[in-house]
Amino acid sequence: MTSAVNPQVTDADQAREAAARFCLLYAGIKDQVCAMMVGQDEVIDGVMTALFAGGHVLLEGVPGLGKTMLVNSLSQAVGTRFSRIQFTPDMMPADIQGTTVLVDTPGGGQELRFQEGPIVSNLVLADEINRATPKTQSALLEAMQERQVTAGRRTLQLSEPFCVLATQNPVEQEGTYPLPEAQLDRFLFKLVVGYPKEEDYAAILDRTTGSEAPVIEAATSGDEVVAMRDVVRQVPVPDLIKTYAIHLMMATQPGSNYAPAVVTEYVALGSSPRGAQALLLAGKARALLNGRFAVSCDDIREVALPALRHRMLINFHGQSEGITDEQIVHEILQTVEQP
Repeated sequence: MTSAVNPQVTDADQAREAAARFCLLYAGIKDQVCAMMVGQDEVIDGVMTALFAGGHVLLEGVPGLGKTMLVNSLSQAVGTRFSRIQFTPDMMPADIQGTTVLVDTPGGGQELRFQEGPIVSNLVLADEINRATPKTQSALLEAMQERQVTAGRRTLQLSEPFCVLATQNPVEQEGTYPLPEAQLDRFLFKLVVGYPKEEDYAAILDRTTGSEAPVIEAATSGDEVVAMRDVVRQVPVPDLIKTYAIHLMMATQPGSNYAPAVVTEYVALGSSPRGAQALLLAGKARALLNGRFAVSCDDIREVALPALRHRMLINFHGQSEGITDEQIVHEILQTVEQP
C-alpha cells in the first residue's frame, strides 16, 4: 500500500512529480481491478476518473455484465469501506439514511440510539436504483451533493472519499421509476456497460468458474485518494479551454448560440452548469493520466460523452425519430469550434 503525498503543487517539478504519482497510483488500482474484471476498459477508466474527480457514476447495462463486480473490486483495490444497497419498490428513506432504534442497556433499561444506514460509507453501490420510488431515491440527493445525511434532527458528515456508483437496467422498465433530472444531474458520469468482446469470454469463464477466485489487494488508501483529488483540482485550465467547455455545455441547451440544429429540434432540456463542472474536473483527471499538468481540448472532448449524455432530455419528437443522446453529443463535438 502506498503512502499519502503532499497535495500542494507550487512549481513545474512538483507538477511533473504529481502527474507521475497520479499515473502510478491509477495504474496500481486498475491492475487490481483488472485481476477480476475482463475487458470493459472504457467503463473501468470512467469509474476511476470519476472517483479521482470526486464525482458519482451511473452505470447502465443489462444484468450480468459485471457492474456490481466492478464496484466491489474497486472498493477492495482502494481499501475503503464498501456498502451495497439493493433498491426495491418497498424501500423507505430510513433504510438508506438510518433511523433511531430502541436498544437495551447493560443496566436493564432502554434508550434510543441512532443506527447508521448503508449510505454512511465510502464507496456505495446503489444497485438497480430505478426500482425504488422517487421518495426513496431522493434520500441520496443530500448525500451526493452536500456529503452529509440528515435524519430527523441529526446530521452526519460523510467521510471522504465518498462516491455513489448506481446501476440501472435500460431494458426492463416494468415496476421501475425513472430518475428525475435533479438526481441525474448529480452524477458526474453516465457510463453504458456493453457486452464483452468475443475474445474476452474465455477469460471471463476461467475467472468465474474455476476453483480459485482472483485475489484483489489494496493498492492505495482512502487518504491517498483524497490527496490525489486535491491534486486534480490544482491542475490549471487555460481560459480558452474553459471557454470551450462552457460552449460545449451551452450547446446542449435548445436555442443557445452554440446549439446545433439537432439540439434545437430534438432536445427539450439541456445541461445545467454542472455539465461544465463535470467537463473540467474529469478533464483535469485525464490530463494527469496523460502525464500533463494542464488541461487540453482533447481531455475535454474525451470526457464529453459520459459527462453530458444524461444531462439532456430528448423531446417526444426526438424519441419518435430514434434520436439518442450519444448522437447529439457527437453532433455537438463536430459543431462547436475548438479554440
